[in-house]
Amino acid sequence: MLKIGILGVGAIGRVIATALDQQQLDAELVALADQDHARAECLSKELFGHPPVVSIDEMIERCELAVEAASQAALPEFVPKALAQGRDMLIMSVGGLLGREEWFRQAHERNCTIYVPSGAIAGLDGIKSASIGRIEFAQLTSRKPIAALQGSKYVVERGLQLDGFKEEAVIFEGTAEEAARAFPATSNVAASLRLAVDPAVPVRVRIVAVPGGSENVHEIRVHGEFGKLTMKVENVPSKSNPRTSQLAAFSAVATLKNLTRSLRVGT
Repeated sequence: MLKIGILGVGAIGRVIATALDQQQLDAELVALADQDHARAECLSKELFGHPPVVSIDEMIERCELAVEAASQAALPEFVPKALAQGRDMLIMSVGGLLGREEWFRQAHERNCTIYVPSGAIAGLDGIKSASIGRIEFAQLTSRKPIAALQGSKYVVERGLQLDGFKEEAVIFEGTAEEAARAFPATSNVAASLRLAVDPAVPVRVRIVAVPGGSENVHEIRVHGEFGKLTMKVENVPSKSNPRTSQLAAFSAVATLKNLTRSLRVGT
């Protein structure tokens, strides 16, 4: 049985831990870690298996697959430590992987696998298949409620008064890499799309602030040798964190399930 440790017990980490605790997967939750030790202890007490709350180092040592559900800021410590122990990883803060090719090289050298769930979007299987041929155009438009954007790095640095917006407005246009830096907590969809296509293909991102909005809506358009793909997902935000879509947490559980199944569907 696959032994799993989780770093981060927020909205996504809690869903993954609960799924493991309820035996929805053929895997065992062996440890939790979080910078908020008390919050992790509370979750452990709620779970039937009462997994131990330990340091990052001990969590990685106990598990066979280490799940990161914390933040981009956690990756510079988490990833090198997991690689040093030869652990496979599932990364939720995908934006933190952009520009870190050295981690991918080290993972290859140490026979480690880094898993990236599809997160809050659909269509990545099709895009990966299309990438075998030539892709000419890839664009993501994300429409987000004001609550999902408040406090983000980009909004704070530019002094955007989102509460004063009366209608939809494009507040960001740029590359996926720029989006990951500008919105570290809400750019995982852009980062996943970036990783799914060839590095030579530019991925353009537009972020739209939606006053009165209640869903995180992502629309992807891709043109290439295969034809054209248009995909739209209207995500219900997590009840505990408006920046996180419920589908993102579900995708993490689905990815873990896929690792333990004899039948795997999809590219």
